Amino acid sequence: MIKHIVMWKLKENVEGISREQNIRRMQALLETLPGLIPEIQLFEVGQALETKNASFDLVLYSSFASPKDLKHYLDHPEHQKVAEFVRAVTAERAAMDYEI
Repeated sequence: MIKHIVMWKLKENVEGISREQNIRRMQALLETLPGLIPEIQLFEVGQALETKNASFDLVLYSSFASPKDLKHYLDHPEHQKVAEFVRAVTAERAAMDYEI
């Protein structure tokens, strides 16, 4: 099983939209992906309890059966659509994949 974890710190303001609004939008967009990409086994998106002092604003914790399934998720057109928005609003990102 492959675990895929990503954390994001969002920009303060993007095209007049606040960080808090973009956090909510990003979470909503990410949460559509399990219904669109069958290789996703587990998919949890969480906001920091307090974004003002947190190192990151959002975290994604997900699981895939194999590296091939993770690659399919990463390359999937629906993931790419969400990733375009994510890149536009992200100030900092940390990610890690590991196998258990």
